Amino acid sequence: MADEVVLLNFWCSPFCLRVRISLAEKGINYECKEEDLMGNKKSSLLLQVNPVHNKVPVLIHNGKPISESLNIVEYIDEVWSDTSPLLPSDPYQRAQARFWADYVDKKIDDSQSKLLLASKEEQEAARKSFLDILKLLEEQLGDKAYFGGDKFDFADIAFVPYYCFFKTYEILGNFKMVEECPKVVAWAKRCMEKESVSKSLPDPHKVYELFVEVRKKFGVQ
Repeated sequence: MADEVVLLNFWCSPFCLRVRISLAEKGINYECKEEDLMGNKKSSLLLQVNPVHNKVPVLIHNGKPISESLNIVEYIDEVWSDTSPLLPSDPYQRAQARFWADYVDKKIDDSQSKLLLASKEEQEAARKSFLDILKLLEEQLGDKAYFGGDKFDFADIAFVPYYCFFKTYEILGNFKMVEECPKVVAWAKRCMEKESVSKSLPDPHKVYELFVEVRKKFGVQ
């Protein structure tokens, strides 16, 4: 009997994109159910399977729900362990991958939101704070192909979904990613050569259009 895999998704959520990339890396067929987060109309299924946070993503595997994106990625790696490992086998490298994925989780989204919703008066401080985080990640990346070395893995999966936001950062933050973080841009383009990434990430123009609407919703000029 085939596994029944359902993903409760929002099309440009970096957290959902992590799961989609991981499923693609493993070659897993799944049903994607889109949530209407912009209309603030969360489905009864989402409220039922994630009663604690009421947030996407939720992976439902054979009727059992798993929440929180990095937790889901690890679950996928453990359940479908026979192909395309997402976490390094070496304990130290695995710990490092988890550390940097956690850093992205705790730093990028909050700082990104402040940048993209900043007023003209707030923009300079928001931009500096955001770029400081990216430059630390760039320092960690160094001259490696991927965060873990030569292989695309867990830390890359945590961070690469934000690539579809780079255009939005540049327009709304008034800077050039390639000038500020050239190694991160080169790394992201390298990741995009992978079909699991390129076919999972949405059009950057649509992401920008979404944030124009979000800014209007919050009354940001």
